[in-house]
Amino acid sequence: MVDISILMGSESDHAIANRVTKVLDDTKYSYEVNVISAHRDPEKLENHIAASDAKVFVAIAGLSAALPGVIASKTMKPVIGVPVSAKLGGLDALLSVVQMPPGVPVASVGIDNGANAAKLAIRILDLIE
Repeated sequence: MVDISILMGSESDHAIANRVTKVLDDTKYSYEVNVISAHRDPEKLENHIAASDAKVFVAIAGLSAALPGVIASKTMKPVIGVPVSAKLGGLDALLSVVQMPPGVPVASVGIDNGANAAKLAIRILDLIE
């Protein structure tokens, strides 16, 4: 059983994931880190979400940043999006993360701010523990 599932859309997002795990390493909460692209491997992503016992998802994504929204559309669990500064200073990813359609909520932290994503996940888990 894992408390937080950290998902990245690309191997190039590991630096941001490391910012998340660095904060989580000093807590009682467990986590897993996986690379699953919403675009390149949607079936694998859907299977992961369905099988996961995580209580919170942290989704790290750049460019169109579809990953957080896709996850939120497949689960009722909290999803925290971390936009990545891959292009356009990360503004494209930030806008993609915050502009979710009605009924598909995604919390967003600042561009490349994996540490804040971890801290928000901790606050959520502290409320439900």
